[in-house]
Amino acid sequence: MYGKMQQHLQDELKSIEEAGLYKKERIIISPQKAEIKVQTGQQVLNFCANNYLGLSDHPRLIDAAKRALDERGYGMSSVRFICGTQDYHKELEATISRFFKTEDTILYAACFDANGGLFEPLFTNEDAIISDALNHASIIDGVRLCKAQRYRYANADMADLEEKLKEAQAQRFRIIVTDGVFSMDGNVAPLDKIMELAEKYDALVMVDESHSAGVVGQTGKGVTELYNVIGNVDIITGTLGKAFGGAIGGFTTGRREIIDMLRQRSRPYLFSNSIPPMVAASGVEAFNMLQESNHLQDKLHENVDYFVAKMKEANFDIKPTQSAICAVMLYDAKLSQDFAAELLDEGIYVTGFYYPVVPKGEARIRVQLSAGHERAHLDKAIAAFIKVGKKLKVIE
Repeated sequence: MYGKMQQHLQDELKSIEEAGLYKKERIIISPQKAEIKVQTGQQVLNFCANNYLGLSDHPRLIDAAKRALDERGYGMSSVRFICGTQDYHKELEATISRFFKTEDTILYAACFDANGGLFEPLFTNEDAIISDALNHASIIDGVRLCKAQRYRYANADMADLEEKLKEAQAQRFRIIVTDGVFSMDGNVAPLDKIMELAEKYDALVMVDESHSAGVVGQTGKGVTELYNVIGNVDIITGTLGKAFGGAIGGFTTGRREIIDMLRQRSRPYLFSNSIPPMVAASGVEAFNMLQESNHLQDKLHENVDYFVAKMKEANFDIKPTQSAICAVMLYDAKLSQDFAAELLDEGIYVTGFYYPVVPKGEARIRVQLSAGHERAHLDKAIAAFIKVGKKLKVIE
């Protein structure tokens, strides 16, 4: 039987490659940080990791992981409700709740699991989910697993959201679902206006803070802090795999009864192993670091402001951003790949994005800034962008 399927898969893979959409993994042989070493032996500056606060190789997180490895072992070999819950897991959940000023928190193996396991336990075909058109794939998949009525509004379009809320008045419960930061553009959801509409039309609000927690807001508490609604959003999902150390693990935090119901019925939680003790311990340490000082957030914000300003001065087309994501618009898919390849030759590690990851005709290089970048790193990247931009006639 596999012979037939093998040919089908070979044809599909060939068509993906011919369309220029085949994803090749570039291998890193160093820790994840601002300057990395790739398998060819080349030292490059990394501008495409989610390592927003530069914590992926931070000594405090590494030390916390080593201590946990000695004290609690390597892995749990169990799900939480059987024998997979350690004190480290409960400590991390309590720490996350304090950070976001919520009532309770539940851990998952990844935020993809948190989003995938969120909606089905809480909503039925009597209810409505109203989702931003540019929400992450994990939210889309989570919504698909739920029988609630589905509504989609244009990205950050409050007039369209209001129309969908009016339509959804026929349902029992309504929830507005949005990314905090939209990962391909870097724009922030207008959470203040979303909260006003939720109040007006009797809806719950869920925000995925994966690309905004640790990044957005004066102390890195995300879009709820940016818009001064911290503690008021019903459900927040997020990840330990970006700003908070970059390892693995996700979470849902929010109203006590919602979290309790997820513990009882959320399938990714009930049927997946607990996160390793060392990840839980390092997660606690990451949140503690953010509570102690704003140094990393301040440095990140300074780096973003500097990079964006210099790129605009050079006449690059930059999407508006309030995050650590800077989308350098090139529009042409092949150009985005050629541009990224040329930058790698200049020692700048970035990735070009094109359809279907972004809409057709919206190809770009997504630059991700970090507190781990020094000014010299930024200047080298800017100079490389200008050199390649002129060579490929993107700028004059």
